[in-house]
Amino acid sequence: MKEQNARLEIVTQCRAIARLGLSQGAVGSLSLRLLDDLLITPADVPLEKVEPKMIAVMPLAGEYGAWHGTMKPTSEWRMHLDIARARSDISAIVHTDALYATILACLRKPIPAIHYMIALFGGPDVRCTNYAPFGTKQLADLVLAGLKDRQGVLLANHGMVATGATLGQAMWRAAELETLARIYHHALSVGKPATLTDAAVHEIVERFKVSDHHAANQAQSEAPTARAAKVAAKKPPKKKKVVTRRRSSAPEPKSDKRVAKKR
Repeated sequence: MKEQNARLEIVTQCRAIARLGLSQGAVGSLSLRLLDDLLITPADVPLEKVEPKMIAVMPLAGEYGAWHGTMKPTSEWRMHLDIARARSDISAIVHTDALYATILACLRKPIPAIHYMIALFGGPDVRCTNYAPFGTKQLADLVLAGLKDRQGVLLANHGMVATGATLGQAMWRAAELETLARIYHHALSVGKPATLTDAAVHEIVERFKVSDHHAANQAQSEAPTARAAKVAAKKPPKKKKVVTRRRSSAPEPKSDKRVAKKR
């Protein structure tokens, strides 16, 4: 993916977060791995107002915290950078303060296996970290620990983080995490929810892995075919019709001659 395309993808997903109500106000940040760099949203800009030129670039190697661009990266850059450095399987990170996820985070409640879609996050629960101030290395360390063998985590009294191999996948997980949080919140209001066994969740985790692997292989194998079909679908250029005009005794208009010369 070219850098400009990556910037546009980040902006598109920033708009989606705002549209889906996954973030309250200016809170929230996104990042996307691009080769040896991390593209990351800027500080102090509401997600729906982020523009491609505002996105900062942080090297994944070298000086910790180095960046370049027109605007400095989000205050949560340590969290994004540490996750990207430690987890090669993660290329995209979405951090929001979605309502129900944040409610559970304020209660310090992890989300148990109340629904089979918990498997989307890699295990039988989505953990909740202890509290640490935003933008700190302490918070980054807690989040990284909470993400061990997982693709999502709640941040105590703060919000949530969802990750993925692509930005689309991370966004999908962010939306699913908020849905699970809402289901759990409502279920708790009427009783004690029944939970799935670890074995049941593990079975779904493995099925999701097979589905992801199949989808990746299918996309890879179909790409050349799709390109070939596109080329084949192109119609050959139409041959220009030769029009034979009869000679006329009438003089040709001067304006037409001038147009012809210009052509």
